[in-house]
Amino acid sequence: MPDWRNPPRLFIPGPVFVREDVLKQLARPPLGHRAKEYSQLHQETVELLKKVLFTQQHVFLCTSSGSAIWEAAIRNCVGPAETVLATCCGAFSDKWADVVRLCGRNVDVLKVEWGQPITPELLDARLATGKYAAVTLVYSETSTGLANPVYQIAEMMKAKYPEVLVFVDAVSAMVGMPIHFDQLGWDVAFASVQKCFGIPPGFTVAVVSNRALEKSKTIPGRGYYLNFELWAEAAQKNQTLVTPSIPHIYALRYQAERLVNEGMENVWRRHQQMADYVRSWAKERFALFCDERYASNTLTTIKNTRGINVAQVIAAIQAKHNTVFGNGYKKLKDITFRIAHMGDITLEDVRQLTQWIDQEIG
Repeated sequence: MPDWRNPPRLFIPGPVFVREDVLKQLARPPLGHRAKEYSQLHQETVELLKKVLFTQQHVFLCTSSGSAIWEAAIRNCVGPAETVLATCCGAFSDKWADVVRLCGRNVDVLKVEWGQPITPELLDARLATGKYAAVTLVYSETSTGLANPVYQIAEMMKAKYPEVLVFVDAVSAMVGMPIHFDQLGWDVAFASVQKCFGIPPGFTVAVVSNRALEKSKTIPGRGYYLNFELWAEAAQKNQTLVTPSIPHIYALRYQAERLVNEGMENVWRRHQQMADYVRSWAKERFALFCDERYASNTLTTIKNTRGINVAQVIAAIQAKHNTVFGNGYKKLKDITFRIAHMGDITLEDVRQLTQWIDQEIG
């Protein structure tokens, strides 16, 4: 019988496995969040994250889930009379479109079938109307395992629509896949830490461009907790606007230093190697849900071509090995399953998991 006192090893698409040394960071003694010691911790963490994300713009430490930044981007950077083009290719990009509506903003949707990418050509055709102030994108769509071609999209947008703000949900991409924020010309990008950062959930890293911050100053009704202008004022003092989760920041600083020391090219290569292995295994035994050209390097969604009872296999592996992987998401449940290969999961780890799946399915 599953028991929270003996949690399983996680290969679900988040939260994922957390190393013991990272967990120890969460157990450090608390600091006063307005004290000089905290400001030092904050400054060091932000400077390391700027190296990880290749940016000189604003990095904010947010005590929230990543979903809060869906709302923050819209409420700060889109006026009541402006329209957002929401690109939708899966469950989480669909939800962001819903958030735009719930924030009282105008939204049009560029929608493709789950598992299909948002291409520069599709986006270009819609942006050519000239009616959009901003566009929302998901880099790695966690529901489908698809990675949109964000670098190609960025080049198209910088050349043809430089005035349009670009908001990117990088929740299951940041760290595990390349992000050169300044080069990409994005305005908001964010990720919650329970994915590629390999930290327990409850915290988010957000990057905000100078022009997004300036735009926010002109938008009424931004509220308080998610207000970019107030975040920036606090950040100038190496502070957060509200009481932060300092245990998460201890862990984030620790992980960011590890990433910088490893070198981001090596980090991305490590994720690529795990993805290549899982995709190769999946093609031999099942099939990939997405076109491999657009497959994420942080998780793989596998088409259940053999009709296995996914929930039963997951339960069996948990019972024998105290390890779980992911069922399909929403309408993809049971017709797909998902294996995460991000953060501090290793190639040997995913090899072992796939061997256990092989043993169960015969």
